[in-house]
Amino acid sequence: MRYLAATDGSTVGDDAVRYAARNALAFDATLVIVHVLTPESELVDGTLVMPGEEAALDDGERVLTGAEAVAERTVAEETGDEDDAIDVETELLTGRPADAITQFATETDADAIFVGHRGLSAEREEVVGSVAKSVVDKARIPVTITR
Repeated sequence: MRYLAATDGSTVGDDAVRYAARNALAFDATLVIVHVLTPESELVDGTLVMPGEEAALDDGERVLTGAEAVAERTVAEETGDEDDAIDVETELLTGRPADAITQFATETDADAIFVGHRGLSAEREEVVGSVAKSVVDKARIPVTITR
């Protein structure tokens, strides 16, 4: 089994990783943690330019490293043994978050997706964040939204 946890580095994203790690431990699944890079782009003299590309990659790697540590701590807390582990993979994706998450889930035969109800986005919706709602709308596998 493969469980996909999407995070943006927020506290809510960490909650989704924790919940996914607990489920991966319980069902002996591989946990795949993804972060979607959405760098700002602009057209300069007919060439697509992404300012801050290196900074975005560094930030994405930092988010994934932090999320992997959250998953490992969660498993250690659940089992009481720091040597217990689950298989954890990380992946940086690009594009529109909901599209990238659901496409990656399909391509890698994920069995479930875990995502936080809200992320770092400045725009908020009343009940569920736009990315979480879009993942539910687009996914072909079960989606768990953590709160």
